Amino acid sequence: GHGKYEEIAEKDFFVIIKESDRIVLHFYRSETARCKIFDHHLKLLAPQHVETKFVKIDATKCPFLTGRLQVNVLPTLLIVINTEVKGRLIGFSELGNIDDFSTEMLRWKLGQLAVINYDGDLFNPPDMKKPEKKFCSRIRGSKYNDSDSDSD
Repeated sequence: GHGKYEEIAEKDFFVIIKESDRIVLHFYRSETARCKIFDHHLKLLAPQHVETKFVKIDATKCPFLTGRLQVNVLPTLLIVINTEVKGRLIGFSELGNIDDFSTEMLRWKLGQLAVINYDGDLFNPPDMKKPEKKFCSRIRGSKYNDSDSDSD
C-alpha cells in the first residue's frame, strides 16, 4: 500500500496503475549499483509521501513492460499519474549526475514532476541552496552576529 516501498511483479503493474493516482515506479536490476542508490532514497521518501505509491520492478523479469514503456537504461524511474506515464528519470542526469545526491534533491525532482506534494521552491534545487544555509547557521550563529554594526 501507500507509505511503503514495495516490489511488484509485471502482472501487478496494470492493477496498481488503476488503484493509485500517483506512482513512482523504479525499474531496477539487482546487479546495478545505482539502482541500490535509488532504493535507499525511495525507502526514505515512501513513508513521508503517502499520497503516492512507491514501487520497484525487476527489469530483467518484465520484458513486456520494459519494451512497451521503452525502458532502455537502468535505473529508470517512471512517473505515472492517472494511468499515464507523465515523466521519467533516467539514471542520475537530472539529479546533478552524481551518485551522492541527497534525498531532498530527489524529493524536489519528484515534486517538479507533480507525482508528490512538494511545498518547497520548485524552481531552485535544494542542493544548490544548502551550502549557503549551512554556512550561515553553523559558522555565523545568531548568538554572535545579531547586528551588522561593529559598534554597540
